[in-house]
Amino acid sequence: MKVLVINCGSSSLKYQLINPESGEVFAIGLCDRIGIHGSKLEFEVPAIDFEIEIERDMETHKEALEMVIAALTNEEYGVIKSVEEVDAIGHRLVHGGEDFSSSVMIDEEVIAAVEANNGLAPLHNPANIMGVRTCMTLMPGKPNVGVFDTAFHQTMPAKAYMYALPYADYKDLKVRKYGFHGTSHKFVSATAMEIMENPENSRIIICHLGNGASVSAVKDGKCVDTSMGLTPVAGLMMGTRCGDVDPGALIYIKNKRELTDKELDTRINKQSGILGIFEKSSDCRDLEIARGKGDERAQLAIDMMTYRIRGYIASYAAAMGGVDMICFTGGIGENSSLVRSESLKGLEFMGVELDEEINSVRKKGNVKLSKASSKVAVYKIPTNEELVIARDTLEIVKEQ
Repeated sequence: MKVLVINCGSSSLKYQLINPESGEVFAIGLCDRIGIHGSKLEFEVPAIDFEIEIERDMETHKEALEMVIAALTNEEYGVIKSVEEVDAIGHRLVHGGEDFSSSVMIDEEVIAAVEANNGLAPLHNPANIMGVRTCMTLMPGKPNVGVFDTAFHQTMPAKAYMYALPYADYKDLKVRKYGFHGTSHKFVSATAMEIMENPENSRIIICHLGNGASVSAVKDGKCVDTSMGLTPVAGLMMGTRCGDVDPGALIYIKNKRELTDKELDTRINKQSGILGIFEKSSDCRDLEIARGKGDERAQLAIDMMTYRIRGYIASYAAAMGGVDMICFTGGIGENSSLVRSESLKGLEFMGVELDEEINSVRKKGNVKLSKASSKVAVYKIPTNEELVIARDTLEIVKEQ
């Protein structure tokens, strides 16, 4: 079976053609700067180590997807003869609100429900639906499946997802914690359980660390808490997002600097986090290089970031009555030995013993990072959100 996985943003379209049963990636790529001058298509065939970039203006997502289909079916380097070989299309949908706790076959009723949640994700949901409708137009009759970033976290109990605001704000406006990165947390926690040989009871903490970052507590295979909230700005300190901050501080800054709502939103989402403290870059690699040269601001940013990660790990261990495994994933979680090491310092009282020698060596795949004597297993597990989307798509199509 071949599933085309689509992740549609406001000016981009990421895609992969995957066999959900074997995990084989036939093709992978990106359409960037859609509707903006200088747009291009990136296309890669991993099996033959083939890559190509095509610079061409793409005014709409329809034109972008037409280019993707043309590349996939290209006589010289394509991986399929026609789109008839595509069995189904899996879409990343960011926000399902309280309406979706699992992946679903997309129809007009589902689209209407997703659009009803646009206010919770105004930048993402409309773009996601645009991708769905474009696929329906260019590949009519093909099943389209929606996989939600928020779905995995819908098992959280009310005590974890509710805010201590007037109850009417929840009842009328659906203001609550939803959480994001759900496909990543789902994949990594399932992999962790396989490593643990699928025990009946398990307590796993997933640290998805990238430019966006979140932590989740997964008990017996179900999410019981996560760090992101109503929006992805809550929780950990990230590349450009501030993470947890006193709401009163935001009101104070807004008034003192005479900011509009949009300017404040930009400040906390795009000008804060690592960039806000370090000021030179939002990239953790640049941060580590500067720290190595004695940059005090870089050291402060790393200290702040890892302090918060450590705090969430300890908090979620308390929430679950202990922890059996801590997993690091995402661009930073998989590649930064420094961030992993600093995030676990001080957790020895919980029985965490990191093997610094193993942690310092970059190695592909799932890697155990804890000492044999550690009461808590520590692993680096590469995430694969596209494979989750492809597998969910396969399961939904089989059910029809």
